[in-house]
Amino acid sequence: MTEPLHIANFLSGDWRHCAFEYFREGVEICRLVRGEPELALLRYAPGASVPKHLHAGLETILVLEGSQTDEHGHYGPGSLVANAEGTVHSVASQEGCVVLIQWTKPVQIL
Repeated sequence: MTEPLHIANFLSGDWRHCAFEYFREGVEICRLVRGEPELALLRYAPGASVPKHLHAGLETILVLEGSQTDEHGHYGPGSLVANAEGTVHSVASQEGCVVLIQWTKPVQIL
């Protein structure tokens, strides 16, 4: 990325204008910054999940809309979650959600 990323009124919902594409079953992605670290939006369909995985680096999530759950809790809009290197969890979203996610290294599905 050679130009700074700027999305005016991001927290007011301007992220809704971003283009999403298939990421995995039930989850779409909008890649905002590629590389390491990577910054993206993930949009979970209602009932979508990501299986148990190991974090090879830090992952930081900000829930923008809806909610998601893992083995450690339930996270609604405005929740900030940091999963440190070496942590393991699975993620599900019963109602669907959109999260801003940044990761320093890809996860390993277990």
